[in-house]
Amino acid sequence: MNGAASTRRGARRALDQWVWVLPAIGVVALVLTWDRDLPGALYLLVGAVLVGTVLAAVHHAEIVAHRVGEPYGSLVLAVAVTVIEVGLIITLMLGKESVDTSTLARDTAFAAVMITLNGILGLSILIGSIRHETPRFNPEGAGGALAVVITLTTLTLVLPTFTVSEPGARFSPSQLAFVAIASIVLYGAFVLLQTGRHRDFFLPVAKDGRVIDDDHHSEPPSNRATFVSLGLLLVALVAVVGLAKAVSPGIEDVVDAAGVPQSFVGVVVALVVLLPEGVAAAKAAARNRLQTSLNLGIGSAMASIGLTIPALAIASIWLPTPLTLGLGPVQIIEFLLTVGVTILTVVPGRATRLQGAVHLVLFAAFLFLATTP
Repeated sequence: MNGAASTRRGARRALDQWVWVLPAIGVVALVLTWDRDLPGALYLLVGAVLVGTVLAAVHHAEIVAHRVGEPYGSLVLAVAVTVIEVGLIITLMLGKESVDTSTLARDTAFAAVMITLNGILGLSILIGSIRHETPRFNPEGAGGALAVVITLTTLTLVLPTFTVSEPGARFSPSQLAFVAIASIVLYGAFVLLQTGRHRDFFLPVAKDGRVIDDDHHSEPPSNRATFVSLGLLLVALVAVVGLAKAVSPGIEDVVDAAGVPQSFVGVVVALVVLLPEGVAAAKAAARNRLQTSLNLGIGSAMASIGLTIPALAIASIWLPTPLTLGLGPVQIIEFLLTVGVTILTVVPGRATRLQGAVHLVLFAAFLFLATTP
């Protein structure tokens, strides 16, 4: 037993050392691969560095989050994901003149909603219910956040399918400006609610319904460690965006070779940028902090719409192709089904394995239909 424990401690120490080095390795890889055609084998190596850099970003974001406490900590990863997502979408749209990238923003944003509301929430609920029977969360906080996500997604991704001011599933410039402003207002209102008078709605809940104000089992990091982690987090985010652009030709080649629609590239982009949220949410669920998992999952969906769409609306002035944001019929049905199931999950304030399984099946159906529409 002592030998096994010593091995685990050694592995953890090695991991702790690597997370301080990986952001620098990511930047070096970015410099070496920027704007260059890579041989096929190098795509795998750069992809491995990308995943490692994302995991390092998770680690440093968690340090910052632990220092500032909940619910502010959940906002750290949400904003980080938005930075990655916007940067990646813009660089891909600017770098692919021969390919129609007008739907990349829509595909990525919708994939982010489906990944967070079904994949991350489903996995977190399943892990939490297996480890802690029926973990509790605050339905007021989760329900309020879900209402904002539903409204944002409907305004930005569903309505363009039915508007008639522009050909195709597109907003006119004035409509795009309106939904961008509305998205910022809604997101800002939610942040004020989450960090202000109703902060308790977003704090972890014990089995007896008592609000857990913070993780008292461990000391928060020092100011110096927090600022170092914040700096390395920013470095890692830059490296992630650049490396994802470097491996995107390899992803697109694989998509073409597999006969999968190009829209699946948006799904891959969303999976990459949401990996930190997924890892952090699963770890929180394992610690019986399911409310934190919901904050991360639903908050990421909210940030992917409420911050990404306004940023892209401004960037559309310089982008070579217009933004096609409207969802197709299959995607709208998937979204409506997800909304109904998520509402039924949130209302009781307690999670079961069945709820986790339902969300994960919906996530699998999304991935399957994305590859075979």
